[in-house]
Amino acid sequence: MTPPDPPSPSRERSRDLLRSLLRTLTAAERMETAAYVALSLGAALAGSVAAVLLVPLVQPRHALAFGGALFDARRGVDAQAAIFAAAMTSFALLRWQAARLGARLVGRYGMSLRRRVHARLIEAPLTSLADATSAEIANVLTHNVELIVQGFSALQQLLVAGVTAAVSLAFAFWVSPPLMLAAPLFAALGLLAARACGREQSRVSRQYVVDMTQLFWHSEDFPRRLRHVRSFEKEAIEKASYSAISARLGHGYRRQLELVASGRLLLELLAAAGIAAMFVLAHRWRGIDQGSLVAVCLLLGRLLPYLVSTRQSFQQLRSAAPAFALWQRYMRLDADRSPIAPSRRMAYRGDALHVERMRWTPPSSGLTVTDLTLAPGELTLVCGDSGIGKSSLVDVLAGMTRPETFIARVGGTPIGFDEYRELVRRGAYVGQSVRPWQHSVRECLRWAAPDATDEALRSALRDVGLDRRLADSQQGLDTALHSASSRLSGGELQRLLLAQVILRQPFLALLDEATSALDAASENAVLCALKRRLPQTILIVVSHRPGVSAIADQCLTISGDPVTTVAAKALLRSTALQP
Repeated sequence: MTPPDPPSPSRERSRDLLRSLLRTLTAAERMETAAYVALSLGAALAGSVAAVLLVPLVQPRHALAFGGALFDARRGVDAQAAIFAAAMTSFALLRWQAARLGARLVGRYGMSLRRRVHARLIEAPLTSLADATSAEIANVLTHNVELIVQGFSALQQLLVAGVTAAVSLAFAFWVSPPLMLAAPLFAALGLLAARACGREQSRVSRQYVVDMTQLFWHSEDFPRRLRHVRSFEKEAIEKASYSAISARLGHGYRRQLELVASGRLLLELLAAAGIAAMFVLAHRWRGIDQGSLVAVCLLLGRLLPYLVSTRQSFQQLRSAAPAFALWQRYMRLDADRSPIAPSRRMAYRGDALHVERMRWTPPSSGLTVTDLTLAPGELTLVCGDSGIGKSSLVDVLAGMTRPETFIARVGGTPIGFDEYRELVRRGAYVGQSVRPWQHSVRECLRWAAPDATDEALRSALRDVGLDRRLADSQQGLDTALHSASSRLSGGELQRLLLAQVILRQPFLALLDEATSALDAASENAVLCALKRRLPQTILIVVSHRPGVSAIADQCLTISGDPVTTVAAKALLRSTALQP
């Protein structure tokens, strides 16, 4: 006996895609999908019954070879027309309700995919994002999910097409075998349906593009921006803001599908009324005797729009397969932070933080820092060649990357890295390339300090030297950040982010090239203002400019030498870095 041929790779991929899609559905969504299929089946049955009901209309008092009481030819034409119109109305309403349910499913499914992958990225360890580009992450959060949603919608359409085809063909065979004699008389209705509610569809589509653009701004340069968000403890606000935009996108996508369904409902109701009226008038004035053939033509004509859309649906499913694989890859990222048990949390009393030994990678050879003391109100300068490991050190000190070795104490109390990370959780991390994503200056500053008064906002802007720039603007604190007429320069945007740090009043502030767009004199002036305004903050600054050492309390220089020392004012401390 010859063994069966193994399934083709494309078929296996299709099955895997379907199984994976089903696994992403919640139990409630699966129940709604079953209801969607049931409604589609009911609509297909009602539509086929309506088509067959045409036979007693066009051949009154003629004995039928099929059917029962429903198709009784002895019933009057007016009664038959009323039954036909009722059947068509039932079909249209069932199909409309199924489309509305499908639209809600698709909109909610897209919103769920975006929320889940964004939440996973917010909680992901920075090391797992090291090889990911900002463009790829932005794609995962925006267009990639859109492709998956389109594939899910295409799957719905294929289910409807399959159910409708099976029911219509069964009825057609039952009514009259010579199916090839029927012609698709109403194929042109598909073009008319596309024009229904065109003005609102255009408006909804434009708003959809606006929301998608805003979503991209939320997703741009994610790894650097993630440090900023975490250090200010704004994960919850970020998730809420992202969820709000995702909800608007879900509503827009749902509304587009509902408008299509409403246009189709209008056409089908008009067609039902028109066909009923046409046969009533034809019987009373001339009459025709081609009922069975017309019924078959209608049955098969109903399939034409689905035949046209099936090819597009399969194309959308094929496009969704790689998009879904990329989404799954990011969903497999582990969470970075686990909550600290209350019994392990320690009360901080303003003592200096002493790191006895800490080792981390990258760079590939690893670096070890020993005997590093970080005191509130003091500035530690970190300098060294590009790529030597400065940003990696800052990630460890920010509590965002777990080192290989960590031995530290606060006062006389030893702490592990989990306790250290909880200690520095109230932090502020500002990177070189982070751009504010809020709309205005006020919104940007209130993101860091929601309860701050306008006077507090203006005071922070004065400290960073941005008050004069805003004094020239009529909008003041409401100056738009990305408007062509009021766009801030790179240096002004960095000053704005440093004002966030002042308002935050963090335990630990890490500035990774956060003053690179300022000139040397402005950089020193702003850093001195930060030291003055943040007396209880440990301030760590990464900079290539040697002039910063004049205001630093200690300087940590990372180089390729076997032993690198840290110079401190008055030789108060010394720290060794060993590769």
